Amino acid sequence: MSKHLANLIAQKQAVVGIVGLGYVGLPLIRAFVKAGFRTMGFDVDQTKINKLRSGESYIGHIESSWIASCVEEERFQPTSDMSELPQSDVLLICVPTPLTDSRDPDLQYIESTAQQIATELRAGQLIVLESTTYPGTTREVVLPILAQSGLKVGQDFFLAYSPEREDPGNPDYSASGIPKVIGGIDPQSLKLAADLYSHAVVSTVQVSSCEVAEACKIVENTYRSVNIAMVNELKMLFDRLDIDVWEVIDAAKTKPFGFQPFYPGPGLGGHCIPIDPFYLSWLARKHGMPTRFIELAGEINTSMPKYVVDRVTDALNDSGKALRRSRIGILGVAYKRDVDDPRESPAFKLMEILSQKGAILSYNDPYIPQLPSMRHYQVPELTSQNLTPEYIASQDCILIVTDHSSYDFSFITQHAALIIDTRNATKNAVVGRERIRKA
Repeated sequence: MSKHLANLIAQKQAVVGIVGLGYVGLPLIRAFVKAGFRTMGFDVDQTKINKLRSGESYIGHIESSWIASCVEEERFQPTSDMSELPQSDVLLICVPTPLTDSRDPDLQYIESTAQQIATELRAGQLIVLESTTYPGTTREVVLPILAQSGLKVGQDFFLAYSPEREDPGNPDYSASGIPKVIGGIDPQSLKLAADLYSHAVVSTVQVSSCEVAEACKIVENTYRSVNIAMVNELKMLFDRLDIDVWEVIDAAKTKPFGFQPFYPGPGLGGHCIPIDPFYLSWLARKHGMPTRFIELAGEINTSMPKYVVDRVTDALNDSGKALRRSRIGILGVAYKRDVDDPRESPAFKLMEILSQKGAILSYNDPYIPQLPSMRHYQVPELTSQNLTPEYIASQDCILIVTDHSSYDFSFITQHAALIIDTRNATKNAVVGRERIRKA
């Protein structure tokens, strides 16, 4: 079985199926198509499938024209029909891994996908989990489900883990330009997965087990979470001391060694960094070990929206206004600069708190024309406002949450009555500096 699949991969005759066509899955489709493989894309969201079949992309950095040509030339077949899973020689699982309300790992999408694959699993297939999760998931959760098929891993089918490392909005690193860490359930699974990815990515990093590969991704995002928490805490301290934390960091980063700059913000966003460290702390609790460092970082980062709202309230009070009934214009609701991805954006928690306190909200984001429906946040139904001088001047406060590069901050500061800047986006503004407050 392994030899046959190895030959298909070597000749680029293997059909690569990707389950979950979001911000991870669709870029992977592009990477494998460009590498010369025929691909299939599976998703339960029929709306996504319909858009893809009609040649329409729903992710900003993937062009609709490219989708249309791939579908027309049959290099990419999108479908919601899971009975077609056996048509793929390789299946890459790229489904969400959220947290429960109690911040425990929610593996329902991994488990349901594994169940669907197990129902259709045929001999000779390679399954690779890409979803970020805690060490042990591939072996202890996915493998037993796939084994229900009656097929044996390492003999009839093959199983590996390779964490996604997508960085939306980063022009320097596409899915194909980022090294791929790979761990296999057994040596044969590792070799097949490494051979596959070697065609589509710049390099592969083979590790000794799935657990090491799973831990690698968790460590990467926990590292960022902890360091961001540190500078967020420093920001709050330096505010009291009347010291500009951004100026401090810019000065510190001139040291050519021993310092890597991280920058504060209004909270963490995206699907990974706000979530992944809690996977690790949950696993630690299962093993009777407290992870105080990780938990503290999470507490600091999740507290930042409240801190920002307090800064908005204080700034309005200084202007003789109450937060209630004040018009607050939110600038940017995507979770990071220059992306159309609103997942876990701190803007939504900010909007929820501000709305509860009686503020009148509006927003502008060139990438998010309408607020998505959300389960976890109670925010008003809003559409993006045109960023005109009249709109800016009509707001009691402009709150900069996401510093898209398309924003002309000199223009904004010129017309705004009050600005709360959470990103140091107005550092070069000359006119209206007296109306800027950093938070």
